[in-house]
Amino acid sequence: VQLQASGGGSVQAGGSLRLSCAASRRTASNNGMGRFRQAPGKEREFVASVSWSGGNTLYADNVQGRFTISREYAQNTVYLQMNSLKPEDTAVYYCAVSRSAVAGRGLTNYRYWGQGTLVTVSS
Repeated sequence: VQLQASGGGSVQAGGSLRLSCAASRRTASNNGMGRFRQAPGKEREFVASVSWSGGNTLYADNVQGRFTISREYAQNTVYLQMNSLKPEDTAVYYCAVSRSAVAGRGLTNYRYWGQGTLVTVSS
């Protein structure tokens, strides 16, 4: 099982970042993938997900319209483009592989988890 996340960093409010998560084909070739985040002192929460086909995406209400999740099959990579970032977006962001071709909002829908990458948004 291999999930390699990258793209975290620090940015000022209003800025943009793009997170990447590359999965081995054995891990995610037929599975949906999702992104979650965990801020200090808070529970891990759903951010966005994309189905195996790429045809279905879900977003948390607080990122809808600002974040875009997409999938590149050649590289078996999922991207999370984050625009108009806010200080409350500061968190460790995780990528995960769903147990099926779809990718829901619940943590228990996911089988494999990658190491987190820190995103810090300053005001």
